[in-house]
Order: sequence, then structure tokens, then C-alpha cells
Amino acid sequence: MPRINILAPHVADLIAAGEVVERPASAVKELIENAVDAGARNITVELAGGGSELIRVTDDGCGMSPEDAGVAFLRHATSKLADERGLEAIGTLGFRGEALAAISSVSHIELTTCERGRGEGVYMTLEAGDIREMRPAGAPEGTSIAVRGLFFNTPARRKFLKSDRAEGAACVQAALRCALGRPDVSVRCIRDGREEFFTPGDGRPESAVYALLGRETALAMLPVSSGLEGDALRAGGFTGSPSAGRGSRSAQYFFVNGRHIKSQLLQAAVEQAYKGTLLTGRFPACVIYLTVNPAAVDVNVHPAKTEVKFSDERAAFNAVHYAVLGALEAERPPVEYAERPAVSFVSGGAALSAGEDGSARRFYPGGFIRRDAAPPEREDESEATLSAPRLFEQTGLDLAPSRRFPAPAPPPEPRSPAPEREREDAKAAAPAPTGEPRVIGEALGLYILVQHEGALVIIDKHAAHERMLYDALMSRDAPVHSQALLTPEALRPSAGAAASLDANAEALSALGFEYEPFGHGAYILRAAPAGLSPGAAAAALEEAAEALAASRTPDIASARAELLKTVACKAAIKAGPSSEPEELQRLAEAVCSGRVRNCPHGRPVAWVLTRKELDRQFKRIL
Repeated sequence: MPRINILAPHVADLIAAGEVVERPASAVKELIENAVDAGARNITVELAGGGSELIRVTDDGCGMSPEDAGVAFLRHATSKLADERGLEAIGTLGFRGEALAAISSVSHIELTTCERGRGEGVYMTLEAGDIREMRPAGAPEGTSIAVRGLFFNTPARRKFLKSDRAEGAACVQAALRCALGRPDVSVRCIRDGREEFFTPGDGRPESAVYALLGRETALAMLPVSSGLEGDALRAGGFTGSPSAGRGSRSAQYFFVNGRHIKSQLLQAAVEQAYKGTLLTGRFPACVIYLTVNPAAVDVNVHPAKTEVKFSDERAAFNAVHYAVLGALEAERPPVEYAERPAVSFVSGGAALSAGEDGSARRFYPGGFIRRDAAPPEREDESEATLSAPRLFEQTGLDLAPSRRFPAPAPPPEPRSPAPEREREDAKAAAPAPTGEPRVIGEALGLYILVQHEGALVIIDKHAAHERMLYDALMSRDAPVHSQALLTPEALRPSAGAAASLDANAEALSALGFEYEPFGHGAYILRAAPAGLSPGAAAAALEEAAEALAASRTPDIASARAELLKTVACKAAIKAGPSSEPEELQRLAEAVCSGRVRNCPHGRPVAWVLTRKELDRQFKRIL
């Protein structure tokens, strides 16, 4: 049997370094977190050779005395934790005292630091964790640490590094995440002599988002907020407009007490809020700041401190979920009809004005929009709220096309004609008056042409009507009504769907399906939810069965929602024959009022051409 050996200290240090410093980006993260914990207000990160050649982090924090600098690179030497009781409520980004020891054990270190209030600093050099030189030196208050030749003594680790370009990009992203988590700290990142980003450090999250993620992303963000100042659990930040969905989750950032984390819990909380508004395969961008009592979250569960454990996961989920849901449901028009007002961003990346003058500021899907007038006394008087009739007053699920809408509202009072213009074309070019949308006609049997707020709105009538039916069906608390089929339908589902039909018969019955085995893997469908044709009902039953089979714990509510999407889709107006004018008008009002923005599957229902865009197409303006 092999004997158990005690590893030499330097070998143990190399193994420990592998847990903390996987690549140059890990070192960047640890050094920036140390600077933030030291109370720095300005941090500069310099990179060369993808970070493996040089990482220099300079800050204006509290600095270190010569005595502290001499022990800072020893393992488990930390100023942030005194005893085991400190682990119960960690309020700093670092606390283990492993980062500097791990980094120094696999690199050459140059440290210049000066404690705040001292007239003299200290200069140190280290190689593989051993101090080579230490002497007094003149230095500004704060700390500058340069890491050179990372992994010089561990060639096995160095050969697994990617190209300098890829490693440098990872370092920039690590610095960006740190800067995004602390908008109150100004961070400048320079790679190979070129500035990658700079944050103003004014303490405003919107400034950090604009400076770090770019103007386009910032303008597509909606403000998120839940909880009040002083609450034990609060969520804030920004989430992307459904129209700005992305192909991956790379633009999702989550922070707990300023610490960047990876959390499937919070990720699910955000994405569930987008159900029915985001296309399948698209993901929202978000920057979510969660403020939690330090005693209610454990950050000591992962070597890189990127994962945390909440004492109440349900509360954390709900805080984020309902904050995002509230942002998405906030009153706003589906489109911007007029030219977008100027966004009051100031130079240096700072975002829009704070609105101290009492003006209302609303975050529309197209970006930050500031309204100069004071907010209305009543929300229903706001400019974004248009009158819209109530739909689906009938008690049953009668989806007959001729009875989908209540009686049309009386036409608006005629407006006085516009005064004569000197030029006839100027009269034709005058913008349409605001008010109710006016249906111009149909195109290609599917699209409604509407004039509203001086713009041309093109509406997908099937998608818009599908959403209206779905919302009406979902708002009903009563069970789905079942309707017997005149001629029973036979279906032969897949093996998985057949097993689900047998296991979830009671649940599917609650959704309006009545069926029974018919032998040799076939089933006979005798009743289906009202509103579905026999052929569509058989397909919907199989889809519902497969959805229940795919869920670990059959969720009737989710299955019902999916079923009602199918019901609404099958019952909605189809392309082809012209619809009744009343139906087109109701669809136009629902879309232009903002009540209908996406179909149940997340597709947009309208496309807007503003007057300026049309004029540009016809070369009326350049």
C-alpha cells in the first residue's frame, strides 16, 4: 500500500493557487476586489500579453503599512476576518486571505504601497511567493501591484492558456463585472496600451451600464426595483426590453451585495418573467443588484466565490421575479411614434439626468425617455394610456369570429379641418392628429394598416387577435370548458406521449380533454376544450401530454397555459379573407393602446414606420 506523504509547502501552495487562480482573469478579479475592500475610489487596471505578461492594478485605497505588507502574501493572512464568527456575516468581497498568496506563488510580484496618512511607503518584490527585496520608497497613498510572468513556474498550467487575445478579453470581462457591481468606484481598464472602458464612479447604476455595456444596450433597458430602503432583501437594476432579446445569456449579470455571482436561481427568476413576451431561443439582458442581509447569504461555498447560498431561496427568487415582471408590465406604449427625444447623457459615460426638477421620467422599450411635464395626478390620465374597450364580456368561451368583440364604440367627434396651407403638398404632409387609431385597410389578407400618432402602424392581425384571446382565456379562473366532439378523433401518439396520457389522465381531464385507450397504442378523443377543431384538438392533446412528460413534477398551470396558447392560436383570425371593420378597429385599439404587444409565443404584433422614416425613403429629407 502506498505511504501517505506530507506535501512540501511550495507544492501545497501551487495546488492552492490552482483553486484560486485558474487564468489571468482570476488574478484580475481578486486584485480588483482587494482594491475595493481597501476603500479605493479610483482603480486602474493595465494588461499586457493577455494578462500572462503583465497585470497591474493601481488604487487610491487605504494602502498598507510596512508591517502589513510583509505578511500580506502569507496564506490565510487577511484583514477582513478575525475569527469564525466573521463567517456568519461577510460584508467584504475578499475574506479568506488566499488570493495574494496564490498569485505570488506562480508569478513575479512588484508591490508599491503607502498607508493613508504616512509620508513614506514601501516597495517589495517577490518571486514564487518569496520576498526578494523590501525597502522604503516614496509613493502616493494607495497600492500598486504588478503581476508579471503568471504561471512561469508551472508550465503545465501555462500551456493550457488560450491565445493572448482570448485571455485578454477574459481579463477585460472580469474587470467589467467588478466595475458593474460597484458603480460608486471609478474603474479604468487599459489593454496593450488601449483603453477598453472607463466608468465615472458617480454611484449611479445607469452610468455604469451605459459606460460598460454600451449605448445600444443601455437604451434597451427597463428599470427594475422591488423593496424599500432598509429592507432585508431588495432587488434593483435593469432588464432588457423584450424587443431586444439576445441569442445567449452572456449579457445577464447578477450581483449580491456588490459581488458578481452565477446563479441559476436568479436566472430562472428573470427568464420566467419573460414568458409569453420573448421569442423561443432568445434571452433577456439584465443587470440585477440584490441587496441582502449578509447573515442571510453564504458566500463561502465556492473557491472563486462566484456562487452563493441564500437562507431563503424563495424570497430571493420572488424579489427578482416580481421586480422584473413589474418592469415589463409597467405602462408604456408598444412603439415610439414620434422622433425619439434627446437622451440627456453627459460626457464621460454618465447616464441621463436624475430628474431633480420634478419631471417624470419613463423608460420606454426604445430607451430612456424624459418627459418634461410633471407626472399626472392620476395614472389613467398619462399620455401613454389610451382608451380601450373591455374585451370578452361574455361568460362562456364563445370564440365565434363574429362575436369576439363587443359592440363598436361610437366614432370620435369630427375635428375641425386644418387651415389652408400655401402649398398643397404641405397640407398632405401634415401629421395626423393624435387620438384613436384609424384603420386604413388590409394588406395581403393578414396585415392591418393603421394611421396613429402621425405614424403608419402595420399590425399582424392573427398575432394580435391570438394574444387577445389568450389573455382573456388566462384571466378566467374557471376550469377549461369541454365540448363533446360530434365525431370522435383517433390518435396514435408517440411512446412517451402515450405514457403521459396514461399517467396524467386526471390532469388532462381538468384541461378539457376526454379520451380513452383504443388498443394497439391508439387513443380515441371524445371531448376537447371548447374552441378547438377536432384535428387541432388531437394535436393539442399530444402536445399537452408531452409537456407534462417533460416536466419533473407535472405542472397543471404550465400545461394549461401552453394549451390555451394552442386554443388561442387555432381560434384567432386567419390570413386570407377580409375581416369585419369592427374587428380590425378593436385590434388596432388594443395594439396602439399598449395592451397587446406580443403574441403568446413572443412574436411582435406590430411594426411602425414613422413620418420621418417614410420621408427619408421618399427622399423628402436627407
